[in-house]
Amino acid sequence: MTVALVRLGLVAAVLLAWEVAGRAANPLLAVPPSATLPALRELLLLRSYPDLGASLLVTLREIATAYALAVAVGLAVGGTLGMNRLLGRAYGPMLAALYAVPAVVWYPSLMLFFGLDAASKIAFGFLLGFFPVTLAVLAGIRQVNPHLVTVAKSYGAGPLTVFGRVVLPATLFTLVGGLRTGLALSVIGVIVGEILGSKRGMGALINHAYGLLRTADYVALVLVTLALIVGTDVVAGLVERKARAWSE
Repeated sequence: MTVALVRLGLVAAVLLAWEVAGRAANPLLAVPPSATLPALRELLLLRSYPDLGASLLVTLREIATAYALAVAVGLAVGGTLGMNRLLGRAYGPMLAALYAVPAVVWYPSLMLFFGLDAASKIAFGFLLGFFPVTLAVLAGIRQVNPHLVTVAKSYGAGPLTVFGRVVLPATLFTLVGGLRTGLALSVIGVIVGEILGSKRGMGALINHAYGLLRTADYVALVLVTLALIVGTDVVAGLVERKARAWSE
């Protein structure tokens, strides 16, 4: 209850400061919450942007595709590097170095290669989600007791069996954290990609409202996008909590 009250107090303080600053600023550049709420109502009623539902579906589809690819490729690459010490030592530091590069520098090349359609957004979301998943798998495998792997191999277990029956359960605690981070970054990658250049999706709507100086609609669209991001993180947090409880 105390934590909830503190959070509500913080939200109230932010809204109050936003209201004061919004009323004092140029209405073309900033709007207070009292002007945003009517715009948000019109948006949710599909009056200001009737294609809101279709744009949300496009963005969600791109996020799901990008994250699925990031998880599949990340598990494969991380498992391969973790199970092979030579490959892990050779390419692990390279992956960590590439992960440190600001991801936005890759987007112009992706946009030139894939165009303005959904493929470039999926590729950008995949790129952001791939690295945390791969590095989490690699770090988790390095923490596995090697004696467990030796015992499994001595009983005739193949590489896939060893990975699925021994390595994966032992790395679950580390893996779920990487999967949650990968999901958050995939969501951010897709939405940022849409904002930087897209014909459809939530980013395209945000660009449209911003370009026409429809500031209230712009803020309302940002709030809907923020709710989408927070919602995916909440779901990922619940899954992570259950996975951690099961692993313990």
